[in-house]
Amino acid sequence: MPLQFPFSAVVGSDTGVDSNDMALALILTTISPDVGGVLVRGEKGTAKSTMVRALAGVLPPIEVIAGDRFSTDPAEPGATSPDGPFASDAETETRPVRLVELPIGAGEDRVLGSLHLERALADGKAEYEPGLLARAHRGILYVDEVNLLHDHLVDLLLDAAAMGRSTVERDGISVAHAARFVLVGTMNPEEGELRPQLLDRFGLTVEVSAPRDPAMRVEVVRRRMAFDADPAAFVAAYQGAEAELTGRIERARKRIADVELTDAALLKIAEVCAAFDVDGMRADLVTARAAIAHAAWHDRTSVTRDDIRAAARLALPHRRRRNPFDAPGIDEDLLDQILGDDEPDPTPPDGSPDRPVETPASSSAEPVDTPAPESLAEDSSAPEVAQHPSPSEAGAGTGAGTDTTTVGTTTPYRPKLVAVPGLGTGEQGRRSRAITSAGHRIAARTANGTGGSIDLVETIRAAAPHQGSRARVGTRLTLRPDDLRVAIREGQEANLILFCVDASGSMAARTRMQQVKTAVLSLLLDAYRRRDKVGLVTFRAESGVLALPPTSSVEVAAARLEELPAGGRTPLAEGLLTAVETLRVEALRDPNRRPLLVLVTDGRATAGPDAVERSRALARQIAGTGLAALVIDCESGRFRLGLARDLAADLGAEYLPLGEVSATSLVGAVQHRFGGAA
Repeated sequence: MPLQFPFSAVVGSDTGVDSNDMALALILTTISPDVGGVLVRGEKGTAKSTMVRALAGVLPPIEVIAGDRFSTDPAEPGATSPDGPFASDAETETRPVRLVELPIGAGEDRVLGSLHLERALADGKAEYEPGLLARAHRGILYVDEVNLLHDHLVDLLLDAAAMGRSTVERDGISVAHAARFVLVGTMNPEEGELRPQLLDRFGLTVEVSAPRDPAMRVEVVRRRMAFDADPAAFVAAYQGAEAELTGRIERARKRIADVELTDAALLKIAEVCAAFDVDGMRADLVTARAAIAHAAWHDRTSVTRDDIRAAARLALPHRRRRNPFDAPGIDEDLLDQILGDDEPDPTPPDGSPDRPVETPASSSAEPVDTPAPESLAEDSSAPEVAQHPSPSEAGAGTGAGTDTTTVGTTTPYRPKLVAVPGLGTGEQGRRSRAITSAGHRIAARTANGTGGSIDLVETIRAAAPHQGSRARVGTRLTLRPDDLRVAIREGQEANLILFCVDASGSMAARTRMQQVKTAVLSLLLDAYRRRDKVGLVTFRAESGVLALPPTSSVEVAAARLEELPAGGRTPLAEGLLTAVETLRVEALRDPNRRPLLVLVTDGRATAGPDAVERSRALARQIAGTGLAALVIDCESGRFRLGLARDLAADLGAEYLPLGEVSATSLVGAVQHRFGGAA
């Protein structure tokens, strides 16, 4: 097995765990697994995965019953295992803590476990083969890019996290086993946000970024190159620090039961959570558990102000978000104001003075510049996109109507499902009907070496007529590869929603543009919930612009929408051409993801010769491709030309006036067009 980079060798954690938020969060949740795991958000290349994988190397080993595949704790009273029962004097063994990685593309069989197919076919026995949840019991379950995890796997994790057990009822077997683990997820926010239900299940969250101090960056490179050149020597150099860290974690675990959470400290935690307006009571529980773990980590016998502060900084930021466009984080000045200068319980129960407190971020620690999510649109690591010119630049040289304006949005509403018609085969999501690996079984097909869940009944049915001509041994069923059948399941897929928005002078009226942006923002929120990719094309002046290439990050999309200016001529044909080209390129990258074009326009076309005719001819060509589309008509006033209605007819799209864009009318139009339901 290749050597792992040492935990204590990660730059930042070597100056003290408390000076590194990620290291501290990981340590606290391993001291007290009831804290609920850690979510690490940050840009690529910031040692997120390196530190998580190194964590298992500093955790104290655990004792298990020898030969038990489910890591049963022999000291746990009344513990049961599918491999049991065990004698009271059953042999035990000590082994390292496991770090089990859950691939984002894993199937349910691999996660939950399933029927041992070889035993079933060879011996006729229905035997359970444990999955990843069983292997992770009493260890760490790590999900890299957790925000890309399929919804059906998210549901499995939510059930296991809530119950501490996994139950399997399938393929003629019924098994339940303990599944208590520390859930650690890492993610890059640029690639999309995390499902709210799973986000809330993470006890702690941290934001990480690459250091901006050149000296620290040099040290990162130096250590990585030294490890790559001679891993054994590098690991050996940190053995002492690793052993010291392991011993401190073990002592903290033993001490945690003796830490007192006084009524005054508990009241202070409640005041903090109430002041930050978090949802539910889980924040209070997690903050209290993390504060106790922090006190044990620092060898204290009661929870202090600094323990509460350290816990709140990690437990509250992600619970303050009401929607994916809210900035994560916490106002530390407000936190200090709420906590005050006095300790909630200044005198420990034994009357002895407490030891000095190590603050979570000492004044000598190197500052780390963490970009806020709003800055993602400007971050050099964000996808390269064509930027809109500033309002002062946009009007230059465009002729009549070149003044530009920029308005914001109003409160978004929640539209119901916008679905692409037909049956797709795209990535699992929560929008359109599709053949997926999860969902209800509708048929079976020949395996042909492809993946999928074995349909045992259909496999036996395919083999049964040929048993007379095959050399059977006793009563055993003789199978051949061409007998294997896999289930065909219908679920839901994620789609690509491409917004094509008219940003010309005819759209510059403040109320009209505000309504347009609010409608688009509402659909962006819906796309976030349904795991879609979104893109934004705008057209104004003389050209169409890809303002945002298709992405899973609706935060970036919302930011681009908010700053979208309006003014200039209306190059409708150029906007449609840009949208078509964007969809063509994306189809090459992801051919199974079906698109939906949402065109927001008043139907006017004023840029270039024969602008109207060119636009309508192009619309008819697009209609011939079968592209699903919706046209929102932004024309207003008493006398209307009806150009957008004609354009919708040419495009083969549903037509919807802007005046009817509301929580009810938009939903009704979309449902009428696509037959969807929320």
